[in-house]
Amino acid sequence: MSIKWTIFLVFASVIITGAYFVFMVEDELALYARDCNIAGISLRGDLMTYIPPDYYSESGEQIYDAASSEDIVSRIREADKNENIKAVLLEVDSYGGYPVAAEEVMRALLDSSKPTVALIRAGGLSAAYLSSTGADWIIASRNSDVGSIGVTSSYVENVEKNKKDGLTYQQLNVGKFKDAGDPNKQLSGEEKELILRDLALIYESFVESVAKNRHLPVDTIRPLADGSSMLGTMALKNKLIDQLGGEKEALAYLENIIQEEPSICWD
Repeated sequence: MSIKWTIFLVFASVIITGAYFVFMVEDELALYARDCNIAGISLRGDLMTYIPPDYYSESGEQIYDAASSEDIVSRIREADKNENIKAVLLEVDSYGGYPVAAEEVMRALLDSSKPTVALIRAGGLSAAYLSSTGADWIIASRNSDVGSIGVTSSYVENVEKNKKDGLTYQQLNVGKFKDAGDPNKQLSGEEKELILRDLALIYESFVESVAKNRHLPVDTIRPLADGSSMLGTMALKNKLIDQLGGEKEALAYLENIIQEEPSICWD
């Protein structure tokens, strides 16, 4: 290959790479580049750290109702960097998910330099409620399901069914607890204690985080942390939320905070 062609190809490669980089940057900023001042972010369905590949159809459309903390956190951070965005509105309609995912969303809201509001619609339970507590202000309908402060790892055991079906579990593992919680084997007393130990640690973290974020004593939250949910009216009475209402009330609150008419860019 001649020197001229080599130089041309290198130059073309640089141009293409640069164009791709600019495109990616513009694409990241495009979400909040429109004429709006509120970043609207949705937390709907099961909350997990990422959306697995089998949640998408062959055409790339998401076919299961779920939200990922990596996407939500990314959008909160994008909003934080955009000078046109004055506040963040997290719309919550979820009945729970994974503890780590909830912690990541909660922390992103707490770390945001912009005012943040969580709007709970039909439900903001368990991991979704923990996520919401990272916001400066929580609004829910009087009929919303709120709370469910608790932890579960329950499952259906298949041992008896497998026996009827003529299936035998062959235990091949090194480390006595390696297959603890496998539904195809009976859970031993030691294994149950081990799992309950970890659930208790997650539970304590949950209770402490809610108390801290809601500026309440732990002893006030603990009686409410029995895993049950409550309607918005009771949640307000117990100070798990700040206000009853919907999007109208959320916009009114935000307008008072940012001192201009709110306009939402939804993700």
